[in-house]
Amino acid sequence: MDCFLDYPMSDRYFPIHWVLFSYAWFKNGILKHCTFSTTAADNTQEEKNEQKEKISVTFVDKDGEEKHIKVPIGMSMLEAAHENDIELEGACEGSLACSTCHVIVMDMEYYNKLEDPTDEENDMLDLAFGLTETSRLGCQVIAKPELDGIRLALPAATRNFAVDGYVAKPH
Repeated sequence: MDCFLDYPMSDRYFPIHWVLFSYAWFKNGILKHCTFSTTAADNTQEEKNEQKEKISVTFVDKDGEEKHIKVPIGMSMLEAAHENDIELEGACEGSLACSTCHVIVMDMEYYNKLEDPTDEENDMLDLAFGLTETSRLGCQVIAKPELDGIRLALPAATRNFAVDGYVAKPH
């Protein structure tokens, strides 16, 4: 545990183990801030929690090649794809203005765990190439613990009405 002393007329805080000789000040109520630091064992637990806060996702490209990645809880599949060099365009950068991040959930069990698509997402999906019953926009599929193990297929092509033939680079 690290406790901090606030010295009068000073804007600096000092860890109490630096100033143990000033016990009288501590006893007289000078102590204003006390924070807890973690031990090595606590850090290991935090690392385990961080690992648990990621889910396994498999992207299957148009050639059938699989790429297994770990995705933090709360991240969209579009962001995860960009961070892992997976070719998922996302021309509108996740603003629901295109269908270039179209993915196909390969297992109905996982599809049913997703929230229902909004009207805006359905409007964009209507423009998607190779639409299927389990199609979703990658920007709208958000990692959550129930999706651990989800498999997403990338369609053979996308429709980008803004620029034909342009391959977007993630920002």
